[in-house]
Amino acid sequence: MDLPRSFTIRESSHRILNPFTPEKLATLGAAIKLRKGASVLDLCCGKGEMLATWARDHGVAGTGVDVSTVFLAAARERAAELGVADQVTFVHGDAAVHVAAERVDVAACVGATWIGQGVAGTVALLERSLRPGGVMLIGEPFWRAEPPSQEAVEGCHARSREDYETLPGLIGLFDGLGYDVVEMVLADEDSWDRYRAAQWLNIRTWLDANPGDELAPEMRAELSADPLRYTRFERSLLGWGVFALMKR
Repeated sequence: MDLPRSFTIRESSHRILNPFTPEKLATLGAAIKLRKGASVLDLCCGKGEMLATWARDHGVAGTGVDVSTVFLAAARERAAELGVADQVTFVHGDAAVHVAAERVDVAACVGATWIGQGVAGTVALLERSLRPGGVMLIGEPFWRAEPPSQEAVEGCHARSREDYETLPGLIGLFDGLGYDVVEMVLADEDSWDRYRAAQWLNIRTWLDANPGDELAPEMRAELSADPLRYTRFERSLLGWGVFALMKR
């Protein structure tokens, strides 16, 4: 059980595996008023940057779960680098079935709601680990503008217009699930650039070092197509944010 190699190549230099800058991640931690000793569960934690930096900056403790052994190794290294290895634990496993042994103060799935087959299923999964009165964090894309064509939809990694909500539609979805939106921190074009454009250098660096690898044709094709696709469609049409929710 692991991620395909293409993911680890594409995001080899990234600490945050979403269109979020370190500043926005710090803003989120401050916005939800994390307290020292708070317990956090992060499903699909990636390289653990959220848990590790919040443990350092706010004194939280928690567990991250991810399927990628490469990302988890980076998460453990980052926790050690920041001196918080005794506060956070990283578990290799299927986040789609993970439930905390004890209910937590903050339950998060930031940018991976496919584990619940969508927002509603992911909210239901996180509910199983969240204490009453706790904060749930959901990271999710949304349409910033109406896609003008099916080509534009697919250029934003969607199959149909209905794959993503608009921002008001997403807020309405949370409301319909019985949650108050109590905070949100949204990506902007610069944070999208830092996420997407940094992938291109990662791919090119890997291709230069591995020209004969069996994955090279696939990664070469991606590097040839992705900058144009991103600048034509995704950069202007697709938003992304993390939403803090509390059960009514």
